[in-house]
Amino acid sequence: MDNQILKRTFGMREAVTITVGTVVGVGLFTTGANVVGMMGSAVIIATFVAMLVSVYPALLYAEMGAALPYAGGTYKYASLGIGKPFGMLAGWNFIISLVAVTSGEALAFSFYFKTLLGALGLEIGGGATSDVIIACAVVILFMILSVRGVEITGRLQNGFMFFFWGVAIIWFLLMIPNVGLNNFVQLPDYVDFSAGGFIGMVALIWWCFAGFETCCAMGEEIKYPQINIPRALILAPFIVFAVNAIFQWFMVGIVPTEQLGAISTASAPYAEAMSIAGILGLPLIMLAAGIAFGGDFSTLNSSISVPPRYLFTMARDGAMPKVFAKVNKFKTPYVAIITLGVLTVLLIATNSMIYIASLSLFADLFYYIIGIAACAFLRKRKPDLARPFKAPAVMIGAPISAIIYIIMLTQLDTEAFWTGVIWCVLGLIIFFICQAKYDKKGDEDLAAQITEFVQPPAEEKAKMDKEFKTWSIIVAVAVVVAIGLYVVPFIFV
Repeated sequence: MDNQILKRTFGMREAVTITVGTVVGVGLFTTGANVVGMMGSAVIIATFVAMLVSVYPALLYAEMGAALPYAGGTYKYASLGIGKPFGMLAGWNFIISLVAVTSGEALAFSFYFKTLLGALGLEIGGGATSDVIIACAVVILFMILSVRGVEITGRLQNGFMFFFWGVAIIWFLLMIPNVGLNNFVQLPDYVDFSAGGFIGMVALIWWCFAGFETCCAMGEEIKYPQINIPRALILAPFIVFAVNAIFQWFMVGIVPTEQLGAISTASAPYAEAMSIAGILGLPLIMLAAGIAFGGDFSTLNSSISVPPRYLFTMARDGAMPKVFAKVNKFKTPYVAIITLGVLTVLLIATNSMIYIASLSLFADLFYYIIGIAACAFLRKRKPDLARPFKAPAVMIGAPISAIIYIIMLTQLDTEAFWTGVIWCVLGLIIFFICQAKYDKKGDEDLAAQITEFVQPPAEEKAKMDKEFKTWSIIVAVAVVVAIGLYVVPFIFV
């Protein structure tokens, strides 16, 4: 069962929804929302900076994803550009990052699911124990769905994302009468604008953007990847910015400035914000349902499906035990899915959102630094590699981006930092054992087949171009509206 090639099923829409679905979830509705309580309306500055430091790396990934459309993106980019040990470290940290995201998202789902039941007059007891049980149950459900095939994953992802956006629009309309414009022109007294404090806030908000290259992890399952991967990555950071900025705007608008501090430590910040504002009933039901069954489910669906593709590719390439390269009749890496699902359940058992977020942040920043460096090394070592999309000024932009991410890495929780270091050491031990056991040739014999550039028929290409143009217009409008919302209070107050 080794050396299997996965099935190309996703188009640009699925590449976008898988990517955005992974990102728009636990960060936005938990840790990222806590930052609103720390910064008030100034959160838009940190969110904008977080977007800026994501846009250029997304272009680097667009270049590598189009040229090397493998499953387990960063692993292959770094392996070919810098060397297999660095590729392994990138892939290994991507895995623990998304496992942490899955764990945090499952706990977030339990928080908002219980909020929904409470709004409907139903209560679940058990406290933290019930949170863990609900979170584990939902992870097991999505593990089963992921094993059943990528077609199911794609259809569910589209459904979850469009449900989320539909409910979000209705919630926005319900909230507008409750927004106080005065809340935007007055900041909490405790906002920390020192260099260290602001960088720390940007790092926490950036977690809401981490995963902007997720479609690269499923590069082997995307149709016409040389076209669809760059397009998805061009759109993704701006979509994430618009969604975060708009949700943050409503939170600032409904919570009086003097009460924002309570949001900074809340497990379900948006539910807490509505409680403080005295907004219950239908608006709270809509919010909890949209987050739980739209935002949370879309992230769980994608974050349970994506990391196993890394483990699959690493195993197929001889960097991890070969058992993880096994696929079932649905062409899914079922051993990898089940193994990482079990690891997710173990992390859920810690029931610590702060620890999970810090661990994920360390792993995110670490593998992005390697991925960014890989693009520059690939330019040097493989100048003749066919690049359907090329990022501008790589030899300048890549080092600058890497330095920015290194600075953010220094702001993390010490306990999570050392957990990340131990995880890296464990990965290297497994890697060198596997390299000694298996043929170091890896999956080179599949390269031509995986990277083949197949042009879509003219009619399909025209449809693809129209779809991308439509998405681009909608995203541009959303970004302008999101920024405009923060300007309006200063005009009318």
